Amino acid sequence: MSLKRFGLLILTAVIMWPLPVGAQQQGGAIVGFLNSGSTSALNKLWIAAFHRGLKSSGFVDGQNVAVEYRAADDQYDRLPGLAAELVRKNVAVIVAAGGPVSAIAAKKVTDTVPIVFTTIADPVKSGLVASLNQPGGNITGTAGLTSELDAKRLELLHELKPRAGTIGVLVNPKRPGVDGNKKELTAAAQAIGRQLIFENAGAEFPLAAAFEKLVAQGTEALVVTADPYFNFRRAEVIALAARYSLPAVYQWREFVLDGGLMSYGPNIADAYYQAGAYAGRIIHGAKPADLPVVQPTRFELVINQKTARSLGVDLPSVLLARADEVTE
Repeated sequence: MSLKRFGLLILTAVIMWPLPVGAQQQGGAIVGFLNSGSTSALNKLWIAAFHRGLKSSGFVDGQNVAVEYRAADDQYDRLPGLAAELVRKNVAVIVAAGGPVSAIAAKKVTDTVPIVFTTIADPVKSGLVASLNQPGGNITGTAGLTSELDAKRLELLHELKPRAGTIGVLVNPKRPGVDGNKKELTAAAQAIGRQLIFENAGAEFPLAAAFEKLVAQGTEALVVTADPYFNFRRAEVIALAARYSLPAVYQWREFVLDGGLMSYGPNIADAYYQAGAYAGRIIHGAKPADLPVVQPTRFELVINQKTARSLGVDLPSVLLARADEVTE
């Protein structure tokens, strides 16, 4: 056999040999982005952080990778079909955003395509991973410590408004684990001698109606629980809180930057960056089972002084001193 013919055979074998999982980046891998809310409502800073994460692994959308977005617009029953659609597109990885519902739907659809979730409160309890250090299976991501901090947010609101007799709590009844969350909040309220009024808001429960009911029942301050539904509707939630002069506490700093009063929680942009970085590592060949679930390491208390003045709220000096950021 001639040397030239031998070389052609080797080249053909290399071309025909099946690529290992994660090697698809040579031809431009596809990243599926599954969101329980609407893509248009996603914070641009979070999407930018996600793309920075991809870039940290050497991938740029439109160059050597393509991101396919799918959004359920809060109709959670659409998520399995959207996840299946991404699988049929032969995506290299699915990034599941917008709470546990997206990740759970994706996991039910595929046990082979890698999945990276963002800010899941308790991925072990949700049945997504075997453990944080060794996720196992085809899924990993970032833990959010979101709903677990609602009791802490209630304490901060009590510190801000110690004389508020009745505190309203806005909850999405479709959120997985919502009943346990309500029990934890009730116990926390009892510990500080406060009464809570829970009101549902979600795809079938308009926000405006929920606020009207809370105010009619004597609500003097408000906890907006950790949920993607409220997150994607920050502007409406903040506007309603202002309309009814309700001091409110939220989960993400973005609420405060958009005019909300106070927030406490991890930095969600960090989670989206990590999701992008993990997606890139998986395209390179890493297995989700070997990538530990990333837990947040910093928590931010953010306060908006301008909003406090508009609500007639006196900010305790002790609370201001503890704040990580005080904005106007």
